[in-house]
Amino acid sequence: MTDQDAADDRKYRAPALEKGLDVLELLSSQGEAMTPSQMSVTLGRSVSELFRMIQVLEFRGYIEQSSEGYRLTNRLFTLGMTQAPIKSLVDVAMPAMRDLASSTMQSCHLVVPSGDQIVVIARIESPGDLGYSVRIGYRRSILHATSGLMFYSRANALAQKQLHDTLAAQFGQPAVEAFVERSLAMTQGPYVERASDFVKGVTDLVAPVMGSDGVIATLITPFIEQAPLTCTKDEAAALLARAAEVISDQMSAVSQA
Repeated sequence: MTDQDAADDRKYRAPALEKGLDVLELLSSQGEAMTPSQMSVTLGRSVSELFRMIQVLEFRGYIEQSSEGYRLTNRLFTLGMTQAPIKSLVDVAMPAMRDLASSTMQSCHLVVPSGDQIVVIARIESPGDLGYSVRIGYRRSILHATSGLMFYSRANALAQKQLHDTLAAQFGQPAVEAFVERSLAMTQGPYVERASDFVKGVTDLVAPVMGSDGVIATLITPFIEQAPLTCTKDEAAALLARAAEVISDQMSAVSQA
């Protein structure tokens, strides 16, 4: 870098903005609330440096206080949802998701990858008296999510390598190799079925929504055994896979229009 390049770099820096972005990116990557002291240690900045940034971000609604510290609100997620590709995907998916929920009497939700995480961008509640759903904006590591198995196996070669390297740096090579093995073994069919890690009695049914260059989203039905049973798990899985195909076809038509 030349002296002029260094001068230009300094000229266009905005230290206050950088501090605010550091806070947002940290809370996003951690996925849990943090105190100002914890942020200070992780970011290598003093609490006094971050105090004003935290106040402004809270005032503008980007973060909020909880009993454990500060956490992200859904404001950034809401802004991201207004972008054309995501908005188009949700607009296309919602009718198919409503039909799926009506046919299965189960809730369903739509998930997209976000770096090394998955994020829920849309949901339809169960039309029956009982159901299980996940809040919009919910995030989880791809390595630990059933959707992650599809996001890896149905991605193109470049995306697979990038995801592999990112996860290996975070979780270590042995954990990623085990994840890749599960992914390739469990995603040969049109959907994945796996017992929920969080709720006993719930089975995650996951089908991929495909784009022109690999998977772009997953459609999920968290299946609950109900009495009387109006739709079996196998029937719900078949309906889920068909709904994902419909969304994939319609997204392909939108991209070609």
